[in-house]
Amino acid sequence: MKEIVVISGKGGTGKTSITASFAMLAGAEAVVADCDVDAADMHLLMLPKRVNEEPFYSGQLASIDSEKCIQCGQCAQVCRFDAISVQADCHVVDTVSCDGCGYCPRVCPANAIKMDERKAGDWYISATKANNFMVHAALDIGAENSGKLVAKVKNEAKALAKQQNVQYILVDGSPGIGCPVLSSLSGANFVVLVTEPTVSGLHDLKRVYELVRKFRIKAGCIINKADLNKAVHKQIIAFLTMKNIHHIADIPFDRTFTDALVLGKTVVEIASSSASQQVKRAWETIKNLNQ
Repeated sequence: MKEIVVISGKGGTGKTSITASFAMLAGAEAVVADCDVDAADMHLLMLPKRVNEEPFYSGQLASIDSEKCIQCGQCAQVCRFDAISVQADCHVVDTVSCDGCGYCPRVCPANAIKMDERKAGDWYISATKANNFMVHAALDIGAENSGKLVAKVKNEAKALAKQQNVQYILVDGSPGIGCPVLSSLSGANFVVLVTEPTVSGLHDLKRVYELVRKFRIKAGCIINKADLNKAVHKQIIAFLTMKNIHHIADIPFDRTFTDALVLGKTVVEIASSSASQQVKRAWETIKNLNQ
């Protein structure tokens, strides 16, 4: 079983669209994990039907017992997040602003504050239109610990993949180089870097590759909208050659991508397009690299 993670240094490169296309091509050979939990949108293309749903708890949240509270205001004075205010003559905690640091109960003379386990989101297992299963999640508004939720999604995807005895775990990671990306990369066998031939695209490709290099994971690169800027495209190819990153494919700019999105489809479901053919070749190349 091979774990293939698709990431990008910046948003808007087409990472999720390409990953969803790979999920369609892999079919029952893969379990899909949408680890972009801060902005999960792969479900828009995969049309998942939920078969399991569970809450995810991580971190803590302060709560004030109004009957015990003596309204001394010491908790509000020490809260550096300004999460405690007075409403209707009672001290209350703003659940969005509270960081769960646990300082306020330490200074409360009436023992009126306790720290509760915090619900950070929900995670799901769904059947998709690609004849496979997808593990995905939604982070609650204002919640943190997205890296831990990513880890939960990945662990559940691994367990499901073992149960289903499939060949691939296909992970849609977050853009950038933050904590969710670190969590997405943990345990991966191969990383697909999706970039575009722009100045920011090249800059962020270099930045995210430095992260991948520290994990010592084999990497390949897909250049999406490859014909937009020939000069930057050449710079990307030079960088891939210098770093020994496999150049998986050039996907041309193709309005079929947009047309497919409007229809709620992946580009490989519109077989006549040039982009569709390149994405299919890219998936075959990735499979060959992970035999």
